[in-house]
Amino acid sequence: MVRFIALTLAALVGSALGASPFNASPPKTSNTRKAKMISKLMEGARPTENSQLSRGLEQVEIDLSGYEIKFEKCQFVKTYDNELAENEESTSVLATKRFVVFRLCPSGSCESCAYNFGEYVIDLESYLEAATQYFVQDRENMCGQCNEICEADDDATKALGLVDCDECYNYCASIENMEDNGYIESYEFTECMQVYQSDDGESQVFAGAMCSNNGKSIKIGAFSDEECTYSKSADVENYLENGLKFNDEILEKVVEEESCVSCVMTDYEVPDANADDAAANEEEEAEVEMNEMCQNLYEMSAKCESKYGFDNYWKDYEEYENQYVQEDVVCDFISSLNSGSYDQYGEISLSGSSGGGYGSATGAQKFFLTVFILGTIGVGVYAASLHAQLMGGGKADLSAQGGAMA
Repeated sequence: MVRFIALTLAALVGSALGASPFNASPPKTSNTRKAKMISKLMEGARPTENSQLSRGLEQVEIDLSGYEIKFEKCQFVKTYDNELAENEESTSVLATKRFVVFRLCPSGSCESCAYNFGEYVIDLESYLEAATQYFVQDRENMCGQCNEICEADDDATKALGLVDCDECYNYCASIENMEDNGYIESYEFTECMQVYQSDDGESQVFAGAMCSNNGKSIKIGAFSDEECTYSKSADVENYLENGLKFNDEILEKVVEEESCVSCVMTDYEVPDANADDAAANEEEEAEVEMNEMCQNLYEMSAKCESKYGFDNYWKDYEEYENQYVQEDVVCDFISSLNSGSYDQYGEISLSGSSGGGYGSATGAQKFFLTVFILGTIGVGVYAASLHAQLMGGGKADLSAQGGAMA
């Protein structure tokens, strides 16, 4: 029980892939959004006395070319939310936060990923935005390569055997004519959107991304609210216009565990079949280009690296010095997400982490456990504030903190 409370406390403090490597070009995230993301993940964490160790460090470029991204888990977590608490019309003070845990594994070690890897957590929306754009762009590049080779008059180019023209033609045609064939891309519904409203306006259905029961896949679910917080026991496909069905190809690639996505961009350039070997060798030795999906997810995520021997340890990267001193908090938070402390809907599950079969928590147990945890956080914040005043040489004003002076 103590371990569970510790993991849940870490979660509250912290709450704040295809068969081939793909050539993604998602837009670079602004510094404002990046800061907001880091703030969300690290909300409540405070600098320690060792923080001066990371001051004055020069920014260094992190080389991820020798790594691959591996999806680990999708998890919803219900945590206390100030806005809901202040909203008189709200029926709950708990908001649903959505997270994805992923790893950076050394190239070629995707199946084991046992050493020299990093583990990371990021919000579901950011992960899906980067990953889906990446896979969609790769598909477009692949079909572009297919057309360029298969429609070329140069038989030598076709003889290179880079693509199977019959196979890629059929595949790309099926993507182009998807809606005519009765399908629509499911990844287009990952951001919460309304798909149905009754004539009287009383009944509404929203579609949005949600985690599967075991967290190993992401699917499009039906929800009753515009924030996609309250799920409905309905098949969202039944509410799509014109009887369309989902094509899950992209969404399945986003979470595919059997193969990782290289942090080096795939080269879809069609080589000149008539070029000499020397020129070809020079091209091969050209500087590798980073996959922007890999780079952006790394920059935006909270990191747990040193305990796994990650070679490119980020403590020397000045933008992450606060994460450096809070790495244990991040590692504990990721551990709580992976341990089964929460069910599919983000509710606390007492049976998840220990394997002892305690059963699900009742509403009262969850309420008092949440109150206990929030009270613990409050005591910690008060203690930190009092410590700062005393260490600063000033006399702590207890009366200002709500206490009475003798």
